[in-house]
Amino acid sequence: MEISQVNGEVAVSDITPAFYRQILGKLPTGVTAITGINDDDEKLGLVVGTFQSLSLEPPLVMFCVDKSSSSWPRLRKLQKFTANILADDQIGICRSLSRKGPQKFEGLPCSTGPLGTPHLDGATAYIDCTVTAEVVVGDHYMVVGAVTNMEEGSGDALLFRGGKFGQYQPIESTAPAQTETAPVVVKSAS
Repeated sequence: MEISQVNGEVAVSDITPAFYRQILGKLPTGVTAITGINDDDEKLGLVVGTFQSLSLEPPLVMFCVDKSSSSWPRLRKLQKFTANILADDQIGICRSLSRKGPQKFEGLPCSTGPLGTPHLDGATAYIDCTVTAEVVVGDHYMVVGAVTNMEEGSGDALLFRGGKFGQYQPIESTAPAQTETAPVVVKSAS
């Protein structure tokens, strides 16, 4: 796998990082833990807020990780990962995997997935992938993974918006309900 750099001119603007975060922070994102295990059986992980479907055929996903991440270079070497879509009761797991240091997985229950990567117990879903591409874009790496296995877990996904964690709440439809009309029966005169 080769890491490529996106080239091209970027328009210079007066958009500050703080204003950028303020505006884009209005859009909720899912919280996903990217996990792997190295040759020394050390569990590795990080949390991303940019994870999504990229292609149905073939099934591809993508996520973005800050270039300053100390965990991604170690995970990158493995060329495989599990995307654990965290459930709305897993804020503690999110915080554990967001910190630096080797104790990220201390006390976190998990099992081993088909790729040998950690599946965090209680996640909403598990998506096992092999890395197919990595592109440097601005201050992030955009990583593309080919999906090799998927499993559904339980619960609803943990969301992040405006610097806070949250849950999905469906909106009741305000459209008028369609009324069913009784079928018209036509009797023929004999």
